[in-house]
Amino acid sequence: MERFSFNQATARHWALPEAVAGCVAAGVPGIGLWREPVAGYGLTRAAKLIRDAGLDVTSLCRGGFFTADGWREKNLRAIEEAATLGTSVLVLVSGGLPPGSRDIDGARRQVADAIAELAPYAAGAGVTLAIEPLHPMFSADRCVLSTLGQALDIAERFDPGVVGVVVDAYHVWWDDTVYAQIARAGERIAAFQVCDWVTPLPEGVLLGRALPGDGCIELRRLREAVDAAGYTGPVEVEVFSADVWARPGREVLDASVAGYLHHVA
Repeated sequence: MERFSFNQATARHWALPEAVAGCVAAGVPGIGLWREPVAGYGLTRAAKLIRDAGLDVTSLCRGGFFTADGWREKNLRAIEEAATLGTSVLVLVSGGLPPGSRDIDGARRQVADAIAELAPYAAGAGVTLAIEPLHPMFSADRCVLSTLGQALDIAERFDPGVVGVVVDAYHVWWDDTVYAQIARAGERIAAFQVCDWVTPLPEGVLLGRALPGDGCIELRRLREAVDAAGYTGPVEVEVFSADVWARPGREVLDASVAGYLHHVA
């Protein structure tokens, strides 16, 4: 349990104070946060709430969307928020194609250029920009970086403490090069997130996740690979699922812990 972290998106409708209290009661040491619910509760209040509870903030999601207008100001705020919350990991979802564009190579260059512009600010704040590749089905609208290799091609231009990568089981499990890329990533692995893949995918596909053990991903194999690469950090359970969200928060947390212990750890 010392590495387990509960991403608050897994119990989307659980208010932040209840999620924090639930984690404390369950002996969970870490929580992953999302910017929108934190802003709704109040950034300073949230930071104090979690600090007083003795929890570690294992990541903040999300920055990125570098192909959209206003990306620079939004990401500078995200870096500041991560520092205020006491986490060193800001997860980046890079963004899809610009409106009206079919130039995916150009979009990837935009992402790399944006990260280069943000890197000095992140370094000054003690925050790692953690690039998360997403499954190729999200390339058009959410993330033009689809493989861990593509994320590393950008991250390797910077100090590992400034720009790293996220290994999210949902997004990388299908890739026949993923284990070689995890080994390549080494100290650049800034976060490791787990859930499971179920079919048929729901309409819109975003909510096609399940709790660990309820799908087809070799989660323990991925965990062993990131461990072998030198990663010793938190393992976040992060699930987007209408069925999971419909369940009481504490029930979801308990099921997440059980899935983690039986299928990941």
